[in-house]
Amino acid sequence: MARQGEIDIIAKEKEELVFIEVKTRTNTAFGRPIEAVNRPKQKRLISTVKYYLYANHLENAFVRLDVIEVYLRGNEYRINHIKQIL
Repeated sequence: MARQGEIDIIAKEKEELVFIEVKTRTNTAFGRPIEAVNRPKQKRLISTVKYYLYANHLENAFVRLDVIEVYLRGNEYRINHIKQIL
């Protein structure tokens, strides 16, 4: 976690660094999890990713920003991985 924000998961797929925001919902009364990653949240994520890249000397890395939606219902769950949200 940095002053700019936090990244839930940082992974690597082939030559791409993948920054993943995880959002969980028990119901969709307030919308789908992806809807919580609105423009202001995206701007904060981008700022955090830029800081991470700078701090780790990875300015020229290929990057991708994904969202993982987790739907919980009792003891059951469903996961939806949305790639490249920007």
